[in-house]
Amino acid sequence: MWYVVQVRTGTEESIRIQCEKQMSGEVLRRCFIPYYEESKRIRGRWTTLEKVLFPGYVFMISERMEKLYDQLHGVIGLTKMIGTGREIVPLREEEIAFMQGIGGEKQVVGMSEGVIEQSRVRITSGPLVGMEGLIRKIDRHKRKAWLEVPMFGSVQTVQVGVEIVAKV
Repeated sequence: MWYVVQVRTGTEESIRIQCEKQMSGEVLRRCFIPYYEESKRIRGRWTTLEKVLFPGYVFMISERMEKLYDQLHGVIGLTKMIGTGREIVPLREEEIAFMQGIGGEKQVVGMSEGVIEQSRVRITSGPLVGMEGLIRKIDRHKRKAWLEVPMFGSVQTVQVGVEIVAKV
């Protein structure tokens, strides 16, 4: 099962390292932070950077939720596990499928390419192919798209890298 832990934004990587060091392999199968690639102009050159896809969240894969919960008490800086009230709820199958679809095995959302045809965005390559309905805003100059994704029991707005190569 996939679980999500809420942490202070900016501390995701240190929490992930703590979890991997302190938690046993039989409890924590994998701990990761999804990233997205972004093109940014630095000193006149386009550079690809990796940024956190869901700031303030760390993802964990475990089949032993009770032991995972117990071992998380030793991790400094955690806010809470995502759930409903007192019950910790794993991600739904469609949320996991979405994460695996756009992030792949490494959980890094690569740059997508697309065109604008008659005021409609059509993604031609990259992880966003077929997900045009999730796009809420595009900034062609910053090469970013904002998506509204149903995750963690609500709608999350996330940024991803997209390059619009033509406007027709």
